[in-house]
Amino acid sequence: MSRIGNKAVVIPSGVTANVDGQTVKMKGPKGALQAVLHDDVTVKMDKGAVTVTPRSETKRARSVWGTSRTQVANLIAGVTKGFEEKLEITGVGYRAAVQGKSLQLQLGFSHDVNFAIPEGIAIATPKPTEIVITGIDKQKVGQVAAEIRGYRPPEPYKGKGVKYAGEYIFRKEGKKK
Repeated sequence: MSRIGNKAVVIPSGVTANVDGQTVKMKGPKGALQAVLHDDVTVKMDKGAVTVTPRSETKRARSVWGTSRTQVANLIAGVTKGFEEKLEITGVGYRAAVQGKSLQLQLGFSHDVNFAIPEGIAIATPKPTEIVITGIDKQKVGQVAAEIRGYRPPEPYKGKGVKYAGEYIFRKEGKKK
């Protein structure tokens, strides 16, 4: 039985929620989001809270129960607070800068990497070696961060590359003579 799925998602003041079949829509101070939940769960709204329950006791229904409840909670968190992901760049000459609607990355290649900033995402570079990605959709913020990190993931010998803030890089020892 899902422990997280048992909890109802409380809708805070300032947020309007609408449940229509499997579609859950949230509107708050930061914007509006919607999610279509899996067919194996039922969604109900009562007394200022959204509850998610499995339709049957199958393994699949129980496995998507907690996930669906978390998706609803992420919708509420997105329209109230938003989400943020920080990336750090390590390496001599590695830097990032926002130019218009694109992020320009210098990552040791013979050319600059230009990353087009998607709709609904804001990217800031407080320092040339720091990237801050913000938005209301948790999945989109995480996807953008993963794509930027994917251009030059951190390598295990010197730790050079793009990494998440707080990420631990497992370091290897170099060759011995």
